Amino acid sequence: MIYGAIDGAVTTFAIVAGVEGAGLSERVIVILGIANILADGFSMAASNYSGTKAELDDRKRIIRIEQHHIEHHKDGELEELRQILELRGLTGDVLEQATEAISRNKDTWIDLMLSEEYGLSKSQPHPIRAALATFGAFLLAGSIPLAPYFLGVGGTFQISVFATLFTFFLIGALKSRWSLSPWWWSGGETLLIGTLAALIAYSVGGLFDLQ
Repeated sequence: MIYGAIDGAVTTFAIVAGVEGAGLSERVIVILGIANILADGFSMAASNYSGTKAELDDRKRIIRIEQHHIEHHKDGELEELRQILELRGLTGDVLEQATEAISRNKDTWIDLMLSEEYGLSKSQPHPIRAALATFGAFLLAGSIPLAPYFLGVGGTFQISVFATLFTFFLIGALKSRWSLSPWWWSGGETLLIGTLAALIAYSVGGLFDLQ
């Protein structure tokens, strides 16, 4: 959702800034903005779906490999499990008991191998959910720069600028929930990225001023 929201706000506002820089009409801004939200949003969602599905397929492939190893090379897999638990600080009888207990349940055993040997998350990825989250966030954040042009208020570009900059900061602040940076730093970082993208688009549009 964070990825989709940032890209939605940046690309749509870049279109708004670029068209404004070129001196074209607000109608052009609305048409290109809507086209970007729908087409680029769908493209991002489809890419996220494909990438997440590939991750899920790879996870299934690794599970089949581990199942084969457990069925045909159980002693070796048991030793590997024992070494993993030993690295976690288990020793002596506790180590042997833990190894035996985990190996009794094949699903638990494989889950442990996925996380410890391959570094995979215990939870499975969900391609459709990932795609919908990306598309929804893209639509929501991408509509912010265009909203003033639908409301028919004066100073549409100025309102779009401030609304989008606030959106950049808000997205970054929310992103701090999953990072080590404080909310104000993460918000400022995302604000800076979005501002630079807008300045580039506005400058390029100014090179082709059609008025």
